[in-house]
Amino acid sequence: MLFSDLGLSEDVLRAVGDAGYSEPTPIQAEGIPLVLQGRDILGVAQTGTGKTASFTLPMIDILAAGRARARMARTLILEPTRELAAQVSENFETYGKYHKLTMALLIGGVSFGDQEKKLDRGVDVLIATPGRLLDHVGRGKLMLNGVQVLVIDEADRMLDMGFIPDVERICKLIAGKRQTLLYSATMPKEIQKLADSFLTDPARVEVAPPSSPAENVEQRIVYLSPRDKDSTLRAIIEAAEVQNAMIFCNRKRDVDSLFKSLKNSKLGVGALHGDMAQSYRMEVLAKFKSGEVPILIASDVAARGLDIAAVSHVFNYDVPTHAEDYIHRIGRTGRAGRSGHAVTLSTPAEQKYVDAIFKLIGGEIPKIDIPGLKTPATKSNETSAPRKRARPTSSKKTSEPKQSPEKEKKTSTAPQRKAKSEDDSSKKPAAKASKSKSQDSKSTSTEKKTDTNKRRPNAPVKGLGDHVPAFLARAPKGVK
Repeated sequence: MLFSDLGLSEDVLRAVGDAGYSEPTPIQAEGIPLVLQGRDILGVAQTGTGKTASFTLPMIDILAAGRARARMARTLILEPTRELAAQVSENFETYGKYHKLTMALLIGGVSFGDQEKKLDRGVDVLIATPGRLLDHVGRGKLMLNGVQVLVIDEADRMLDMGFIPDVERICKLIAGKRQTLLYSATMPKEIQKLADSFLTDPARVEVAPPSSPAENVEQRIVYLSPRDKDSTLRAIIEAAEVQNAMIFCNRKRDVDSLFKSLKNSKLGVGALHGDMAQSYRMEVLAKFKSGEVPILIASDVAARGLDIAAVSHVFNYDVPTHAEDYIHRIGRTGRAGRSGHAVTLSTPAEQKYVDAIFKLIGGEIPKIDIPGLKTPATKSNETSAPRKRARPTSSKKTSEPKQSPEKEKKTSTAPQRKAKSEDDSSKKPAAKASKSKSQDSKSTSTEKKTDTNKRRPNAPVKGLGDHVPAFLARAPKGVK
């Protein structure tokens, strides 16, 4: 089947031909005629199958008839991330170059003033993230009652990012009859509930089993300890024929840490995560697409929908905590019929996430054995560091102050009669009064000992010094 068999206009076909495409993907072949018929669509397809073109191409033909009005968009496309929204806008510019359509991109990181100027003139196509769109609605700069076609793209990603309440609110703001297109790579119950609420008699377009990886992506896994991750990743990159690669980390701080590590190894790398400024994120993406930066280290902000041609490898530096994210990550390679490679680095602590991926894809991922790399045997070997054992301490040592050698010597020459009487008294039960008296005397003697011990050994002697009177040096009565 060719694009010319789908009912698209000559101008759209000419733009598609200029982009180098002649045959549609399965979701495009099945979905484009339904969109042109005005049907609501529930599209379920794995990432990298051409979902974006399946709705942008027929929308351009639909918008060819009509004119935009100020502050009232004719079509609305909701995207979960700024990068996806910017990519869809590029698709409209590519395929709509022979049409005089106006477009506005409402994403964060861009001034409200520039966006409001476009809205005041009126736009045919409005591409937005939910948060920034509602900001403009709240400021009174945008009305949604003129929307004829609504597209909710990457719906499961919207769910993960907590955007579903915003999407429901936006759907309710669009008054009147509309055509709704909902696309998702996976179909959890929450997304099915959203489809049941806002789609009318939708045509279900499903070209691949939900949550299945692309068949042309070679998957491998390496079991290793956390301390070997960086060195193993560098070794695999240097050994494989990596044209360009995406490396995914679970946390933003790991993106920054790995970026510094690989950069010190003289590898051309870039970093991308949600805390970076929008201008920097777009600059890094542009460099990666052009080949100036061959390796992109990213969080899951780049795992969904980004269409970057000829990505040869995807590396999971961290195993994704959600099994569905594994499908989206490795879907960045092997796009448009090309072959791709996906390598996952797994530590014993991440085994439960690996098991969830095996269950999702219906089988295990082949293991790579790297010479010289020791595979950890058990989870306990790597997840917890060896703890230092505390030295056993007796209660007697902690309750009594340590005596100096001189004090011990003096104590040993104490009268035996007194020591014997103390031993005898400790064996016999004493009265309460005598007991409290002995405790008072004991605490007083302890305070005196402590004060004596606090004195520095080389401190000058105060008082009598060496001139001790004879009556003080004389032994007490009864002591020989």
